[in-house]
Formats: sequence, structure tokens, C-alpha cells
Amino acid sequence: MFKKKGFVNEYFDSFKLAANQLDRNTLESFVTGLSKIKKNNGRLFFLGVGGSAGNCSHAVNDFRKLCNFEAYAPTDNVSELTARINDEGWDNSFKDWLVASRFNKRDALFIFSVGGGNKKAKVSTNLIKAIDLAKRKKAKIFGIVGRKDGYLVKKGNYVIILPQVKKIYLTPFAESFQTVIWHFFVSHPALKKNATKW
Repeated sequence: MFKKKGFVNEYFDSFKLAANQLDRNTLESFVTGLSKIKKNNGRLFFLGVGGSAGNCSHAVNDFRKLCNFEAYAPTDNVSELTARINDEGWDNSFKDWLVASRFNKRDALFIFSVGGGNKKAKVSTNLIKAIDLAKRKKAKIFGIVGRKDGYLVKKGNYVIILPQVKKIYLTPFAESFQTVIWHFFVSHPALKKNATKW
């Protein structure tokens, strides 16, 4: 795909190509969907594991501070999360946290994931159980994901499938674009309510 270049050029040329392939209509439909959650006094629950969990924490901050959105991430409370993993198991850790938070049909999941979960391969099973709970509650499911064959894509209402330019960059690009895209959302005039300091 690319002529022989140094790694720095190849990496950032690939990133630029992926950015140019993002579906703009899907991004705008996300904004509409998020606006409806806010209008109905719903809450956002950000779910992710690994690097995506770190992104969830940052996104919670931005949606709360810039958009006046009530938002939470179970991974922000290490004590509760690890107690649930210890006592109830990894698979149920997010689902049971949502149940204790009185998760309901006005609320929404916002999932950051590289693969989106896979039942057969038993990958990201805690995300899968949380998605199943959201479906039972008739709550909306938003997601940003790097693969098109995962559980999130099959079950989600609003899912951005990131362009895969090169397979070797799947994880770094997926986690990087999560950041780029949620910053787009909290900067969008339909969602942003408060100015940034700088």
C-alpha cells in the first residue's frame, strides 16, 4: 500500500488515511443519539478494558465537564470493581455494577473496544454481559470499535467501526481514534455546553 518509507511516515500516513475514511454520517448520527439521551435525563456509562478503560475515565471527565452529561465508568472505582471480580467473577463485573447503579432504558452504554467482544472466543466477556443487560433494559448502546465482526457491532445501536488500514496498527489506532472521536463529540455545538479554559 505504501512505498518504502521510514516508520514514522508510514505510521502517520496510515493514521491520516484512516481518519479520511471515517464515516461522517455515522459521526453525526451519534451526536443526534447522544442528544436524545441527554434530553431524556439519561446517563452515560463508559465501558472498556485495558487502554480503552483509561480512555473511559478521560471521556467521563469531558462529557461531565464540557457537556453537563451525567457519566460514569466502573473502572474508575478500583475497590468496587476488584471486589466484584473477586466475588462475582470477571464476566459479571460490569453487568452487576450497572445493576447496582439502577441502569435503565433512559441510560446508555458507551463502549470503547478494539474488538468489541467475542462470545465464541470468550474475549471481553464482561462487555458482552453488559451489552446483553442493556438489550434487556431497552437502553441504547454506543460504541467505537476497531473490528467489524465483534459482539458490539452486532448488538449496538450506534457503532463507529474504525477503518482498518493496516492490521498491525489495529490496537494503537483503535485506542487513539477513541480519543479523537470523543473529543469531536464534546466539541460539537449540539453537545458542548461549557467552554474550555484554553
